Amino acid sequence: MSMFNKIAIIGLGLIGSSVFHAARRRQLGTELAGYDINDDVRLRAKAIGFANIIHDDLASCVQNADLVILCTPVGAYKSVAEQIAPHLKKGAILSDVGSVKGAVIRDVGPFVPAGVHFIPAHPIAGTEFSGPEAGFATLFDGRWAILTPVAGGDPAAVEKLKSFWQGLGSKVDMMDAGHHDLVLAITSHLPHLIAYNIVGTAHDLEKVTEGEVIKYSASGFRDFTRLAASDPTMWRDVFLNNREAVLEVLGRFNEDLSQLQRAVRNGDGEALFDLFTRTRAIRRAIVDIGQDTAAPNFGRKS
Repeated sequence: MSMFNKIAIIGLGLIGSSVFHAARRRQLGTELAGYDINDDVRLRAKAIGFANIIHDDLASCVQNADLVILCTPVGAYKSVAEQIAPHLKKGAILSDVGSVKGAVIRDVGPFVPAGVHFIPAHPIAGTEFSGPEAGFATLFDGRWAILTPVAGGDPAAVEKLKSFWQGLGSKVDMMDAGHHDLVLAITSHLPHLIAYNIVGTAHDLEKVTEGEVIKYSASGFRDFTRLAASDPTMWRDVFLNNREAVLEVLGRFNEDLSQLQRAVRNGDGEALFDLFTRTRAIRRAIVDIGQDTAAPNFGRKS
């Protein structure tokens, strides 16, 4: 039997469509209902057929749903939560996939009706691609999903959502929302910010070098461009809604960068070698725990 009679997904991009594919693979929901604010996205999702029905309005999508997952950019959560609140059934689980959690609790929490179980979540998975065509069933396999339950939440509902993410293929961990936002600021948000910045700098320089920056890009720059190709709406909302944690780790990063700058200026090869040795060990540790492969180019084929 399915884990949920009806699963409603709001937002049909990479993550939302992948949840549908993975849930269908493991038969986790009897009825899979989706909604997206974009007319074209809804048409494309209908053509792909990963859901039983794609709704044209939020109310009908979430009506009688046992599990509702917000998969829009986090900046839209408050508006969506306000619109769906009157239509959520008692006993339903309301969750999300946002890369920040403190802002989600702040924006969604006030609209959650009595009897609805609000459990924020964040799957640590993704690619640089977006849209309903980008989703695939194995996106979450072997990847972490973090749940950040709110105070006073129902343990049985939390356990059920945990089982759902495990059913999608994820390993599941629990974390306080504030700690989550700090951890993700260094592991995800700051790397993207750096990637956007360095690719922007290279674009400006490319005008001076008559295209040679792009023409002769080595693997390091290519991997920065992969991160910088991520959905701009999603990442704009991430930085606006996790600014305190991002600014905290950015300050530490700038301090460390200044030390590295001094080592280069002073010809301090020993300091450079020590840093590169430590960072190489971190890369190997990531490979050892199965979060990537040892293949070149970050484990990707292209």
